[in-house]
Amino acid sequence: MNLLGKLDWNAIPLHEPIIMGATAFMVLVVLVVLGFVTAKGAWLYLWREWLTSVDHKRIGAMYCILALVMMLRGFSDAIMIRAQQALAAGGAEGYLPPEHFNQIFSAHGTIMILFMAMPFVVGLMNFAVPLQLGVRDVAFPTLNSVSFWLTASGALLVNISLAVGEFSKATWWGYPPLSELQYSPGVGVDYYLWSLQISGLGTLLAGINFVTTILKMRAPGMSYMRMPVFCWTALAANLLIVAAFPVLTATLAMLALDRYLGFHFFTLEGQGNQMLYSNLFWVWGHPEVYILILPAFGVFSEVMATFSGKPLFGYRSMVAATMAICILSFLVWLHHFFTMGASANVNGFFGVMSMIIALPTGAKVFNWLFTMYGGRVRFSVPVLWSIGFMVTFVIGGMTGVLMAVPPADFQLHNSVFLVAHFHNVAIGGVVFGVMAGYNYWFPKVFGFKLDERWGKASFWCWFVGFYVAFMPLYVLGLMGMTRRMQHYDNLSWQPWLIAAAFGTAIILVGVVCQVVQLVVSIRNREKLRDVTGDPWNGRTLEWATASPPPAWNFAFQPKVAGLDAFWSGKNRAQATKDEPTPTRKYEPVEMPKNSATGFVTAFFAVVIGFALIWHIWWLASVGVFGAFMTLLAFSFRRHSEIEVPAEQIARFERAHQAGVAA
Repeated sequence: MNLLGKLDWNAIPLHEPIIMGATAFMVLVVLVVLGFVTAKGAWLYLWREWLTSVDHKRIGAMYCILALVMMLRGFSDAIMIRAQQALAAGGAEGYLPPEHFNQIFSAHGTIMILFMAMPFVVGLMNFAVPLQLGVRDVAFPTLNSVSFWLTASGALLVNISLAVGEFSKATWWGYPPLSELQYSPGVGVDYYLWSLQISGLGTLLAGINFVTTILKMRAPGMSYMRMPVFCWTALAANLLIVAAFPVLTATLAMLALDRYLGFHFFTLEGQGNQMLYSNLFWVWGHPEVYILILPAFGVFSEVMATFSGKPLFGYRSMVAATMAICILSFLVWLHHFFTMGASANVNGFFGVMSMIIALPTGAKVFNWLFTMYGGRVRFSVPVLWSIGFMVTFVIGGMTGVLMAVPPADFQLHNSVFLVAHFHNVAIGGVVFGVMAGYNYWFPKVFGFKLDERWGKASFWCWFVGFYVAFMPLYVLGLMGMTRRMQHYDNLSWQPWLIAAAFGTAIILVGVVCQVVQLVVSIRNREKLRDVTGDPWNGRTLEWATASPPPAWNFAFQPKVAGLDAFWSGKNRAQATKDEPTPTRKYEPVEMPKNSATGFVTAFFAVVIGFALIWHIWWLASVGVFGAFMTLLAFSFRRHSEIEVPAEQIARFERAHQAGVAA
């Protein structure tokens, strides 16, 4: 019996110079970061203030940092894909062998959707939702920490696959029979399965946490119809998480049973049904699209109202459209495989539903435009991302409605036209949305604004680069080019693919501008400091606190009397500024105590995942026992909260008010 299961020295791809070079670079970056932290003597600070924090603001920031790091990893895959396809025409083979190319496009989709976009939107929700609701934290703070660290564990397993073993070659959705043991005997699909299972569990726990927080923990007076639109979109997205992610968990569990124990849920033999996997996957997969885009819609709503200097147009219709999308998202999944052989009636039903779901989204676009109309719009960086979204997302939506027509889809299915459409809504909607939120809430998170000049340069590079990179793919799709081609013989495609590669290079410049923007902003942070807590003249309650907010968020819990609670409060204060301000007595606040439960659980989750991937059963047992004991120890904790003294709160508030007055 081999104690290391299937793991041996052959698992390290020493014969692949590109992979080993990327691995060496990744290891070097990690060592530089660890060395920098050690040189600064910051380990104790990191452990106390970040790694073991249960503060929703710190956890939200860590989600966003994870997302930005994984964006760099996923974007590097995109560059390699575009470069390979620009070169590999006719007799030229390019520089990537087919096996490596298949891993790259599978990793690109998996990382960008599940380890970049998902952590980013969950991070923004983590930071902003409790503040907008006027509460001090989420319903289950330690569970929030566990959720983040499980997501980070899944991301770590994906990156380990770069150096030890391989990643899946079966695309980001892992269709059988390609993902079954017969056609993928290596560990790549197993890395895919367990990284998604672990991170999916973290996302499901986060969804439960946020649904509970929004439904049960609002400030006094904040009825449902007084919640900010971002809270409504967060509620809809997390309801979808709670409903859809168990389907993904069950589907991947069935595929794991096929691979590990010889079951026949999706195999070609043993009466398995591979279309069952397709249906189950997209029952999760299409709601997942709206899990990502709905919070982005919420960001645009907040940005448009704030920078137009007026209330959001059509608040009630926005809420209705959000919840309509939430329901309709479960009625459109079959449009992902109109060609599977379903009847015309079935295809017709799902085609019509796919068109209907565009209606509430269109209503939202008109509401944003009417919000801008008549307002004094300030064209700051978040507004540029929002306007870029409206232009780009509408184009992507129109191509989606086109593909919702089954006869048209029969011609375009599995072509790069679909790749262009999906990126049209994923980049134009989700990426532009999280970038707008990143620039909008950054001063609230860290206490200083991001540099406007570099932020605008980044936006324009992303915006122009997107169109140069993906408009040629629409043309190529109509010319008959199918997706995921490592090599092609039709030389008339090459100029379009070279143009697409050039567009990717422009986006790369935009990414570099974002990095420079962050570095310049940190260097000039005193000049960009936000001492008021309200750098944008905001409308919702998160701007009522200092930047960054204290651990307790609010010295006194806000009392809400209507929509745009902070804006209304500012107007009342202005109207009564000559009246004496009543003094209020500060009281101590109970806050959840920091806990290492999330970090330690994540360590054992990585151990479990790695052991199951490589069939090291004893190590998997150790990981399960360690995770169980960690959670057991947490359940027997004696002190779950700490008391923040009234004097500390008073000192902080006096210092903040002095800064505002100065």
